[in-house]
Amino acid sequence: MPTARRSLLYVTDLAYPARGRRYCDEDIRLTAALREDFDLALCHPRDAVALMAGFDAVVVRNSGPVLAYQEDYDAFRARATGTGALVYNELTGRGDMAGKQYLLDLTAEGFPVIPTVDRPEDLGLLPETERYVVKPKLGADSIGLQIVTREGARELADGSVLVQPCVDFAYEVSFYFVDEHFQYALYAPDPDRRWELKPYEPTGADLEFARRFVDWNAIGHGIQRVDACRAPGGELLLVELEDLNPYLSLDAVDTPRRDAFVEAMKASLHGMFSRA
Repeated sequence: MPTARRSLLYVTDLAYPARGRRYCDEDIRLTAALREDFDLALCHPRDAVALMAGFDAVVVRNSGPVLAYQEDYDAFRARATGTGALVYNELTGRGDMAGKQYLLDLTAEGFPVIPTVDRPEDLGLLPETERYVVKPKLGADSIGLQIVTREGARELADGSVLVQPCVDFAYEVSFYFVDEHFQYALYAPDPDRRWELKPYEPTGADLEFARRFVDWNAIGHGIQRVDACRAPGGELLLVELEDLNPYLSLDAVDTPRRDAFVEAMKASLHGMFSRA
């Protein structure tokens, strides 16, 4: 007997004005591919709670910064947790899904991240520099980010923000994973043009770096993007571990790798259902 098709509620904000990216194009193309395997409907993140009971699982994709709909997102998490609803990505993420606290935790644990503190008394733990980056713990998409002096960092470090040295990196590079499986990497050769991405062929050391964070996060089913920068000393440092709704930049990937990503995502979703 054929297996019944599963239904997905695909959460996205098609109108979100992302800088240098077109959320709507990526999600239109991705949902067209997913419809080959699943019954699927799209909704705005504010509508997820009202609609989710009618679907077998909820897929959270390019839904924009949670700050724009924090109460709705909190209600969605509470409903999903309370009912045991299947959510993709799983809601157990320890990266951006839970705020920016992980940058402090990983710094304290000695992981290769941009050193991060949140209190003025800890500024001495950071490398001495003329410029510091200060950003909200609950920020996203560079919202609220400031470049300040050391004195400015001392004044702003009240526990609600993160303080990091301003790193003059060579480039940023992102590693994309489905579950624990690496899919592709992209980088921005020009540091001033973050979203002008080109294919990047990672070395074994690069992949080992990225996998450390994927292993640490331990998401069973979902998509993760490990964002890093190439520091002046040549090493990679983590910038962000995006595990809530990472933009995939699929338009910058060649057709074989894009098709392979879609198939990996489908397999991950089928695996999630089979283990439920």
